[in-house]
Amino acid sequence: MTSSTALLTDRYELTMLGAALADGTADRRCVFEVFTRRLPHGRRYGVLAGTGRVLEALADFRFGDEELSWLEREDVVDQRTLAFLADYRFTGSMTGYAEGEIFFPHSPVLTVEGTFAEAVLLETLVLSVLNYDSAIASAASRMTSAAIGRPVLEMGARRAHEQAAVAAARAAAVAGFAGTSNLEAGRRYGIPTIGTAAHAFTLLHDDEETAFAAQVASAGPGTTLLVDTYDVKRGVERAVAAAGTGLGAVRLDSGDLGVLAQEVRAQLDGLGARDTKIVVTSDLDEYAIAALAVAPVDSYGVGTSLVTGSGAPTCGMVYKLVAREGADGRLAPVAKASTQKTSVGGRKTAARRLDPATGRAVAEVVVTGDDAAVTAWQPGAGLRGLVVPLVVDGVVQPGWTGAEGVAAATVRHAASRDELPRGARRLSADEAALTTETRTV
Repeated sequence: MTSSTALLTDRYELTMLGAALADGTADRRCVFEVFTRRLPHGRRYGVLAGTGRVLEALADFRFGDEELSWLEREDVVDQRTLAFLADYRFTGSMTGYAEGEIFFPHSPVLTVEGTFAEAVLLETLVLSVLNYDSAIASAASRMTSAAIGRPVLEMGARRAHEQAAVAAARAAAVAGFAGTSNLEAGRRYGIPTIGTAAHAFTLLHDDEETAFAAQVASAGPGTTLLVDTYDVKRGVERAVAAAGTGLGAVRLDSGDLGVLAQEVRAQLDGLGARDTKIVVTSDLDEYAIAALAVAPVDSYGVGTSLVTGSGAPTCGMVYKLVAREGADGRLAPVAKASTQKTSVGGRKTAARRLDPATGRAVAEVVVTGDDAAVTAWQPGAGLRGLVVPLVVDGVVQPGWTGAEGVAAATVRHAASRDELPRGARRLSADEAALTTETRTV
């Protein structure tokens, strides 16, 4: 099987390319922009994630013999287009928000510039990555915010497509999750991996005491023992008996977690296991985590809600042509005027306006106007520039991919979220935390 990402796309990207090659417009220089017209209902901000994965996928966006043969057999494109695809390499440029950054409606989170032929082919791949990863990171950010500093762990691999599970673990890490159960995500992106035992391990043994003794013998007393297979109170007693008062943690996966956590904490303390942590799982989301804020819980494990975006599985991002080369060789703005699906023509850049007294964000500023002026624009006092170079003349810039990219995005997200105005992280439904202002230059 090929590792090419070139066919992770829609057919119409290639049929548009074929028509443009035939009529001579394929070489026109173009600017495409990725943005969202609105946030999902109830969300006050979005989190950009997946940029590093887009850049990793770009390196494998090649049409090899296997891809070309299939396209020819299926009569998807003509011979001229096949010849173009055989030599395809993206030689254009990409700029955008740094991964981990907060975004709002109409934020130009990614700009792709190149010939029409080069840039149009990337639409579906870019959107499929950014829409999913950003949805997961946006949900994950609400969860880590609700946890108020307590670790949140990703455990959703069994509730998603196997490759989506890796992407979700990565996006969750960008938004502050402390670890993942997914080993491939750990290997590929340097995310700490976590996990000890399921109920099946306890049920395998003749009794709970034997199961706990076996796990402690294998993993050491610092392990986490799952204590709710039968009776929680007896489970805690047996866990401490097996591991001693140095038991690392107990996990609760069912029942009224808030009440159970109180009872278990008192029981552990009474048994002398004061340093033993309490981990809770069981279909948690940001609301459940917030409800457990006053409970003696030390960390949270989240699965299904995380990998499905906690009710918002996509960000609604679009990839729109906003400028193209005219007959005079200059870039001319173009825009879509369809009802409720409008776009604003022209290249854009963006900055965040900060309150000089508090350093907190007060507005998203999107800059548009003459192409040369937008390209040259620099944020002045009180503005933090948001757009950075990602790809220059086909070369991916360093620091955005792999484990290094995830680590940098995690730090960036924490700083960006801390910059939001007070109240922006409320879970109650409300408008976007920042208004978007348009500035023409």
